[in-house]
Amino acid sequence: MLKNCIPLILLVVLMTFTTFDAFGQRKSKNGNSTENVDRLKVTPKLVVGIVVDQMRYDYITRFWDHFGDDGFKRLVYEGFNCKNNHFNYAPTSTGPGHTSIYTGTTPATHGIIGNNWYDKELNAEVYCASDDKYHSVGTTSDAGKMSPHRMLVTTVTDQLRLHTQMRGKTIAVALKDRGAVLPGGHTANAAYWFYGSTEGHWITSSFYMDKLPKWVNDFNASNIAAGYKKPWTTLKDINTYLESGLDNTKYEGLFDGEVTPTFPHDLPKLWASNGDYDIIKATPFGNSITADFAIAALDGEKLGADNITDFLAVSFSSTDYVGHNFGVNSKEVQDTYIRLDRDLARFLEALDKKVGENDYTLFLTADHAAIHVPAYLQDHHIPAGYMDGGELKTKFMEFLKYKYGTTDIVKNSSNLQLFLDHDIIKNLDLKIGEVQETIARELLTYKDIDRVYTGQQMWENEYTEGIPYILQNGYNQKRSGDVLMVLKPGMVSYPKTGSTHGSPQIYDTHVPLLFYGKGIQKGATTKQTEISDVAPTISALLGIAFPNGNIGKPITEVLE
Repeated sequence: MLKNCIPLILLVVLMTFTTFDAFGQRKSKNGNSTENVDRLKVTPKLVVGIVVDQMRYDYITRFWDHFGDDGFKRLVYEGFNCKNNHFNYAPTSTGPGHTSIYTGTTPATHGIIGNNWYDKELNAEVYCASDDKYHSVGTTSDAGKMSPHRMLVTTVTDQLRLHTQMRGKTIAVALKDRGAVLPGGHTANAAYWFYGSTEGHWITSSFYMDKLPKWVNDFNASNIAAGYKKPWTTLKDINTYLESGLDNTKYEGLFDGEVTPTFPHDLPKLWASNGDYDIIKATPFGNSITADFAIAALDGEKLGADNITDFLAVSFSSTDYVGHNFGVNSKEVQDTYIRLDRDLARFLEALDKKVGENDYTLFLTADHAAIHVPAYLQDHHIPAGYMDGGELKTKFMEFLKYKYGTTDIVKNSSNLQLFLDHDIIKNLDLKIGEVQETIARELLTYKDIDRVYTGQQMWENEYTEGIPYILQNGYNQKRSGDVLMVLKPGMVSYPKTGSTHGSPQIYDTHVPLLFYGKGIQKGATTKQTEISDVAPTISALLGIAFPNGNIGKPITEVLE
C-alpha cells in the first residue's frame, strides 16, 4: 500500500516546489511582487503623436524614391506599417479627424461632427474649437479664444494625465488651432498654434495659461518665422519630379498676385497680398516652423526628462493648405512631402538626442486624405465632376414650396446634411420621419447625388459595412441633421482648382498609419485597421485606461 503511495507523494512534493517557484518568479529580489510588471505595460519617457493634414496613403509609395533614409523610410523600415488604414466615418475633415485619432471613437460619440456645423440648440453655426469664455494669450487678436469644450469624451492624452496623477505632461502643437486643441484633450498642460497676419507668433488660450512661458516668448522673439520669408523653390531639380504632373496646369490655384501657378513662388513679393505670415502656412515652410517649435518644446517643456511618460502631439498642417490650393497631382505637393521628410528626419534626430533613441514611442497618421482634382480626372475620362449647388438649391426650394407651402421647413444645411424645423413640421400636423423620407426621395432624383439617408434610418438601424456604416459613425443623435446626402464618387462641392476632402469615399478615408519606437514591433499588415484603433493601441501599450468613448481595438500585431 505504502509502495503505491510513493508516486503520489512525490507528485505532491513536486507540485509544491513548482508553486513556490512560480510565486518566487513573480516576486522581486526585495520581496515585492512587481518584478514582471513591465510585461503589463511599456513606459517610454515620451509618446509622440504626429498627424499630417490631408495625407493620402499613396504619398508614401509615390514619393518613396525621393525620401532620405531618416524620415518616412526610417519609420517604415524600423517600425510597423498599417497599409490598409481607413477613416470609418464621414465627414472626413480636420476637426473630426484629429479628435477621432485621439479619442478612439467617431463623431457619433465624441461630438465633433465637422470643422463647423449648425448647432440646433444655439440656432447658429459653431466652430469645433471656439470658446468665447476664454481670451487669447500671445496676441491681441481673437485667434486664441479656443478650448476643447465641444469634445464630449476623453482623449488618450487625458487618460495618460489621469493615470500619472497629472504628473505626466501633455503638450500639443500645430499651425491650426483645432490641430492642437483637440489632440491635447481636456487636461493638456498647453496647446500652441501659429497666428500669422503681421505677427507670426505661436499663441495659446487662457484655457491653458494666463501668459506664455519664457521659452515660447523667446522663440517668438527669435524671428525664426521671418527666416521663412523667402522664395519657395523646389528642394531638388524639378525635372526629377516625375511622380507629379506638369508645373503649370489649369488644375492648380494661385497665390494672390501670381499669373501662373509655377515655381519659384516669390514669397517676399507675394507677402502683403497673401496675409503676410499667413502665406507661410500654405507652403512647406509652415511644416518647417512647426518642426522648429516642436523641437524647442522638448527642452522648453522638459518633455521626456524623467521616467513619468509625457505626450507631445504634433500636427503638420501645411500639407492641407498646399493640397487645397494646388491639388494632389501638383509639383507643389510633391515638393512639400519631400521637404516634410527632411523635417521629420531632423525631428527624429532631436528626439534621439534629447529623449533617447529607445526611450520614446511614436505614431504617424493623417486626419483625412484627398481626391484628385475632378477636372483632371474628367480630362482622363474618369467619372468626376462638380456639384451645381445653385441649380440644386433652386430646384429643391421649388419642391419644398410646392409640397409643403413653405421653404422654412428646412432650417439649415451644413456638411451635406439638412436640418429640419421640427416645430413647423408639427404645426403642419406632419410626422418627422415621413418628412425626412419624402425629402430624401426627392433629393435622390438629383443628378449629382448618389445616396440619401434619413436621421430616422440612422436611429433605427445598425449598419456594419459600406457607406451607411461610415455615415452612421459620423451621425451624432443630438448634433447631426435630419437628412444626409452623399455625392457621387468623384463629385465635389468645391472650386475647379485644388483638391478637397470630406466624403465617405475611399480616396478620402485611406491614410497612413505608422508606429515606431519603444514597445513597437517591426513589420507591416494589409489587414484593415480603422482610425479609432490608434488610441486603444497606444493605451494598451502604456497600460492605461482607454478613452471613455473608445470603440476601437488595439492592433495587436503592432505591440511587442
